[in-house]
Amino acid sequence: MTQAPYPPSWYAASAEPLPAQPALEGDLDIDVAILGAGYVGLSAAIELAEAGYSVAVLEAERIGWGASGRNGGQVIFGFGCGESKLVSLLGRDDARRLFDWSVEGVDLIHARRERFGIDCDWRAGHAHVAIKPRHVRELAAWRDELAQDYAYPLEWWDGERLRAQLHSPRYLGGLIDPRSGHLHPLKYALGLGNAALSLGVRIFEHSPVLSLTEGERPELHTARGRVRCRAAILAGNALVKGVAPALDRRIMPVGTYIAATPPLGEERARALIGNDMAVADTNWALDYFRLSADHRLLFGGRASYSNLEPPNLRWVMTRRMRKVFPQLADVGFEYLWGGAIDISLNRAPDWGRLGRGNVYYAQGFSGHGVAASGLAGRVIAEAVRGTAERLDVFEKIRHRDFPGGRALRTPLLVAAMTWYKLRDALW
Repeated sequence: MTQAPYPPSWYAASAEPLPAQPALEGDLDIDVAILGAGYVGLSAAIELAEAGYSVAVLEAERIGWGASGRNGGQVIFGFGCGESKLVSLLGRDDARRLFDWSVEGVDLIHARRERFGIDCDWRAGHAHVAIKPRHVRELAAWRDELAQDYAYPLEWWDGERLRAQLHSPRYLGGLIDPRSGHLHPLKYALGLGNAALSLGVRIFEHSPVLSLTEGERPELHTARGRVRCRAAILAGNALVKGVAPALDRRIMPVGTYIAATPPLGEERARALIGNDMAVADTNWALDYFRLSADHRLLFGGRASYSNLEPPNLRWVMTRRMRKVFPQLADVGFEYLWGGAIDISLNRAPDWGRLGRGNVYYAQGFSGHGVAASGLAGRVIAEAVRGTAERLDVFEKIRHRDFPGGRALRTPLLVAAMTWYKLRDALW
């Protein structure tokens, strides 16, 4: 039986995969070797190939197989930790620089779509919505912070105005960003892969990296080959295990889940979200949702911090969807899928260099990576080319290992997340 190229999902069912790329066989000498054919690795590969570097990408499965091809598809500014956390970690000036660069990450998606003709179902508009009065106060304070400190104005819609576009009784208002939006993540990843191939990047699929040898010329080893290079980039995020143990200790893989209804028809779909924006609430254990190009509702949430799929997941997701949209009481899910993302302990981006400084990495996107991952590829490519000023700022962020080591870090995090979920429920 032929194995499916991607884990089952609506994304995989609605995207045309690229022709299979060969596995690495034998030894290869090249300028830059990249582990991972997701957004980070492909973005870096495109930047470096355009600058004249020879580049090879080693992918354990297929292009876009991991989080890049299975995520929620919401394209938003900023980083997972939020602006206030970055101020505490870096100071106001560097935090402002990171914020501006995160907006560049959004713009980079548009530039790549246009230049390489990537059809990824882009839709403009995003709303952070409030369920409780506490959320209204928090969003109002955030709106003021973004306008005053970051020159990024957003518009507040009260409940009545919000319900004119988002037909749900659940929300008290929303913070609207017309510059952010949503896309089909696997189509975008495949578009980046096709762009990289067109620039001469060599992509080797079904070639998991088993070990890294650091040195003047780093080496990435697979079961059937070896790549020697001037610089290596580790861009596998949550799916890289054991290649660089010091990095592995600083991230935690977290399962996250998305479901898709059957096609609702354009009229019924637009009766849910009239302006086709993406939506996310502000609970710690949040719900996020949007419409697909074929008029489905895509509904995400229910993260798992235990490495186990939550019990009764389909039932829980269906119940939560109907709490948002009671008018879908007769609708279930046709697709339900998940995957692992990586979080850092402080939820801030963990990008930098190892050893001699010729092994680069990016991880710790903390559920906020669609735009930031493309930026990471660009920032690391700049550093490989000798301009490391932006990467230097990211390296100022101090990161710590998750407490408890491999044995205890998951149960400790599960206990912490249980507290935050209780907080969501009670106030």
